[in-house]
Amino acid sequence: MSDSSSSSDLIVVGAGIVGLAHAVAAVERGLSVTVVERDDRAVGASVRNFGHACITAQTGEALRFAEHARKTWLHLGERAAFDVAECGTVVVARSEEEFAALEELAAERGRDQVRLLTSAETTEAAPVSADNLRGGALLPLDLRVEQRRACAAIAEWLAAQPGVEILWSTTVLDVEDGLVRTGRGTLRGDRVVVCAGHDLDRILPETAEEGGMRRCVLQMLQLRAPGVRLSPALLTGTSMLRYPALAATEGARVLRARLTEQRPELLSASVNHMMTQLPCGDLVVGDTHVYDRTPDPWSSEDFDELLLAETRALLGRDDLAVVRRWQGVYASADGEFLRTRVSPGVTAVAVTSGIGMTTAFGLAPSVVDSLF
Repeated sequence: MSDSSSSSDLIVVGAGIVGLAHAVAAVERGLSVTVVERDDRAVGASVRNFGHACITAQTGEALRFAEHARKTWLHLGERAAFDVAECGTVVVARSEEEFAALEELAAERGRDQVRLLTSAETTEAAPVSADNLRGGALLPLDLRVEQRRACAAIAEWLAAQPGVEILWSTTVLDVEDGLVRTGRGTLRGDRVVVCAGHDLDRILPETAEEGGMRRCVLQMLQLRAPGVRLSPALLTGTSMLRYPALAATEGARVLRARLTEQRPELLSASVNHMMTQLPCGDLVVGDTHVYDRTPDPWSSEDFDELLLAETRALLGRDDLAVVRRWQGVYASADGEFLRTRVSPGVTAVAVTSGIGMTTAFGLAPSVVDSLF
């Protein structure tokens, strides 16, 4: 690619789920789009996750984005031919305060969004141990997305649309109004949206610094669990401390106080113990969280062992085999979203709370509409 004299309505930097969501929103509005991605496929946070659209546990703007995104996920799954399952989420309560948090959310949201489960109903809905089980809840609106295929399928669908070009293996060096300079030449566009995730500081360092952006590193596992069948996503008490609709309850406040005293290792590792199942039957289990602008490159075996121990206890099984271990990385900052107009023609966008899969297809239309 040499310097291009043609111009797109919108240039999107980054082909992760946030960048692709902006491209989809632009196409739906009849705009021409060029997507620029440094790798030859998405290999970052957009594929290293649970494939969980966690809708009901959000609040405020994130909830509105998530509800909009739900419709887009279902539509795109059909158009781009990847699996999107309306299987909901089961939240397991293994203490009175955890069940109290679920009762509070159910009273606030109603049965259409939160259905309380007895212990027997919980073990019927998810393959969890009945030991110390207080009950649970089903969040029926949540989705499970085929995360290791979705980005590639959406990109392939986009590339087949009129007025769309996707440039892979193309590193962006600089952006300014109307121009994106890459290692392969210069692109021209009326508007530029930079969706580089945690690597925003590589392209727009001052914007990232002003936004207080740092990296959140996750440790996750793929486990072989013969005979386990898990259709919904599965959340636990530690999830109640991270997702805002649950974290705001009195039950979650009491739970945090108890864990501070009895299980401080869960809090020091910022554990969100949850899981989903891949099409092959393996479980995706996670995750721990470490925050820094430049994180150390080392994984913690203690963190992996903590996740394994929690999973064995949750499922009541000792025959879990680790198939893969990996680190996920996402952009983190105060607030859930970064949207900064860098100049009249350049906007930086990032989901800074780890909920890109959940909200990107609601966030992107609002950004695109603000640009044109």
